[in-house]
Amino acid sequence: MANGRLAALNHQIGASGSTAQHQDSGIGPSIESTHSAPSSTASRTESVGSSRPSSSRSASTSSDMPSVSSEHEDRFGPYGPFGPTFALIPQAQNYEWGVIASDGSLVAKYASATVEADVHIKDSRPYAELWMGTHPSLPSLVIPPKQSGSIPPAGRFISLSSYLSQHTALQGKVVARRFRRPDGELPYLFKILSVAKALSIQAHPDKSLAERLHREKPKSYKDDNHKPEMAIALTSFRGFCGFRPLKEMATYLDAVPEFQRVVNAPSAFAAELAYKASDSAGTSEDEARDWVRGIFSRLMNAQATTYKSAVMDLAARYRAALQDGVELEVDKDLAGLLVTLNEQYPGDVGVLCAFVLNVVDLQPGQALFLGANEPHAYIKGDIVECMASSDNVVRAGLTPKERDTETLVSMLTYNSGSAERQLMSPSPYPPAEGSLSASAYEEVKADSHGLPDVPSLLYDPPIEEFCVIRTTLRSASGPQTWKEETQKPLDGPSVLIVTSGQGSFVSIPQPVSHSNGHASHNERPSDTMQPDSRRQFELERAGQLRPEKAQIPPGHGIDRPAKLLWDPDDS
Repeated sequence: MANGRLAALNHQIGASGSTAQHQDSGIGPSIESTHSAPSSTASRTESVGSSRPSSSRSASTSSDMPSVSSEHEDRFGPYGPFGPTFALIPQAQNYEWGVIASDGSLVAKYASATVEADVHIKDSRPYAELWMGTHPSLPSLVIPPKQSGSIPPAGRFISLSSYLSQHTALQGKVVARRFRRPDGELPYLFKILSVAKALSIQAHPDKSLAERLHREKPKSYKDDNHKPEMAIALTSFRGFCGFRPLKEMATYLDAVPEFQRVVNAPSAFAAELAYKASDSAGTSEDEARDWVRGIFSRLMNAQATTYKSAVMDLAARYRAALQDGVELEVDKDLAGLLVTLNEQYPGDVGVLCAFVLNVVDLQPGQALFLGANEPHAYIKGDIVECMASSDNVVRAGLTPKERDTETLVSMLTYNSGSAERQLMSPSPYPPAEGSLSASAYEEVKADSHGLPDVPSLLYDPPIEEFCVIRTTLRSASGPQTWKEETQKPLDGPSVLIVTSGQGSFVSIPQPVSHSNGHASHNERPSDTMQPDSRRQFELERAGQLRPEKAQIPPGHGIDRPAKLLWDPDDS
């Protein structure tokens, strides 16, 4: 399983877990991995309508792949000819905000890792998103195991959703009953994003609004599902997330004349806002929401001629001040951000959203959760993103795409506060009983980014559709207890991708080799992962947590382990 390789869809309905093991190569790196799965507690996408891989020669789905009859079910078992664990081909989106391949796009790197897809990366092209899942806009494809005897002709592959619909045991009754998704659809969508240019000021609808928008505007809102999402940083990352505290907005509105010009608030509004935002006012949360809504609504509904001139004037003033070392009414970092946003989207009203939205900086492993109807925008960096399976985005700034300002202004919660309220604190994910890594969880210390320094971390947002587990395995220079880990069961199918290092994910009785950027699906309740690289091995895994009291019926074939092996020759 090499860096960028997408691990097979691992069917984990009822149960599934992972064991990670590190072989002593005498050199010193580690392995990191992330996987996601459905969660028993209760991503933002800019769609261009393409369902093709981003390459000059793309992998394709094929209706020629044989469906499996009851005779085949008897022969191969309920999981079909490929078994419960098989490799996937993720597919990439070339949105213009993505990182250029030659500039180090992780999406391009991971997309090219799956050699079976025969993807040809164009150095000058942006590679923005890597999709792993069953969403009809860009479904992943299945790579048949070599020993299955079902290698598709002429590079044609069956879609993951089609294969899952033929073999419903891979999803399991628990997830099918809980989410009632169409046959073959996972309840979540897993992604890698490489962001070079700010994405749109946006929010994702809740379930009821998504249903209405899809019914009324099906061309703009292509499905009827909600889209809460979580982002985990792979590199240093910056984004907008939620509304600033009312006091900060009032301060900027008073201090920045160009912002005042666009909001165009009457003097009585400004005076009362200053009082309501003060510590002595005792403003209730409901009152604060009304004031935030008033400011944002005035900003986003301003006349284009007004905000364009104001934004250009502001950017010119800040650029000159930064060059000349002149003190400004805002700090240099915020002034520089405004200048950069205007360079990317000249005269756009979204530039001024920097005065109303929190700016969030994440280091690798740190995460934030974005609930429905909360404003946000990614600015720069690489992330793992997991969301309910949807492609619904309501935009109103920093975008050349369709804007729906009326819907955005009406849908938001207008909760305000510091950015920390939307940051997620991952928790240690203790291994299964008997795992060699068990002692690593006895006295947990924080790493350099303030995260628990253990092999596996659980990111568990307050929604049902998914959780994400991030596993890091280390080589000989690391603790002995980090060389192998057996994880506890999850409750649903999981998708795994290796984000650093190289190794082999071995699902007993058959191995599946993976490397950086490769993805797979896995059914097994107990996976063993072993690092085999001179570098750290990282795996990200999306899926669902198993309910604490859930009982796994005997004889369901979901209690066999798998291993991820480290390749000491990886450079």
